[in-house]
Amino acid sequence: MIKVTLIGAGNLATQLGKSLMKTGFIIGQVYSRTEASAQMLAEQLNAEWITDVSKLNNDSDIYIFSVKDSVLSELIVKVCKGRGDKVFLHTAGSMPMSCFEGNAQHYGVFYPMQTFSKTKDVCFKNIPVFIEANSPETEKVVRVLANKVSHRVITLSSSDRKYLHLAAVWACNFTNYCYSVASDLLGQHGIPFNVLLPLINETTKKIEIISPKEAQTGPAVRGDKNVMAQQLELMNGREDLQELYRMLSRGINPLMDSDSFEE
Repeated sequence: MIKVTLIGAGNLATQLGKSLMKTGFIIGQVYSRTEASAQMLAEQLNAEWITDVSKLNNDSDIYIFSVKDSVLSELIVKVCKGRGDKVFLHTAGSMPMSCFEGNAQHYGVFYPMQTFSKTKDVCFKNIPVFIEANSPETEKVVRVLANKVSHRVITLSSSDRKYLHLAAVWACNFTNYCYSVASDLLGQHGIPFNVLLPLINETTKKIEIISPKEAQTGPAVRGDKNVMAQQLELMNGREDLQELYRMLSRGINPLMDSDSFEE
């Protein structure tokens, strides 16, 4: 039985921890700086919870970091010290594997490309997991872990993973922000957001069979100046949204210029 310690108790750690437990891994400890988060996840995983890294046990085989990039390097120094025979992994999209250098002997990356929330369970089997390791021996361990939870395991270098993460930000984070803007606009006029779900779902289905560029529709593609001018007027008082509207429209249709947004 492989024993795992989770460093972090956020969205990704929560869903990964649940999946690891379901597939037979033992979760020994859960660390978080926040007591409530550590305790909540540990109770779901039948694990011990701690808020002090000095209280980490040495009996786990793999230590997985699922924390903010800004604190990863600091925690690596503390967690890896004195545990030379252990395997250490981080789950960050943009952090290089080299952040472990000088602190660990066996290390790598376990990056599941998906959006996670604590309260929304996901099927990890369908999530592509991108892995990397500092040696063939360590990669075997990482691959065993990844194959247990996912049907799609892909080896990818740190340099290429940065572009994967960038693409994910465009495809997911920025898109979700646009959903938020749409929800706010509808909410101001008493229209429920769920009326957009058929449109969103159809757009998603289309890009499974044709390219996103081919699937693009809307006033910018058609060059509907009158519609675009009216929509900009509807956002009066929100210069940030108006500018974003213009920038995205120019991205969709490079022929658009400043005069194109006037009737």
